[in-house]
Amino acid sequence: MNSIIQALKKIRPDVDFSKSKDFIKDQLLDSLDILALVSFLEERFGIVIDGEDVTHENFKSLRALEKFVQKYIGRSL
Repeated sequence: MNSIIQALKKIRPDVDFSKSKDFIKDQLLDSLDILALVSFLEERFGIVIDGEDVTHENFKSLRALEKFVQKYIGRSL
């Protein structure tokens, strides 16, 4: 989870993501931010994220992102 928080802070250092339940709806992340986050996650965890998995549901919150990455790496963060 710390890696995800670090990535979010790197992408948008001015935002407190801990107070949001839906990053996209609350306009904390836009499409370019999500692309940057995908790139970071792929590099950090050595995964290749399928474009079909880049959905609102998978990128809307810290918990959703954690579950999403766990699916790819097969272990807890």
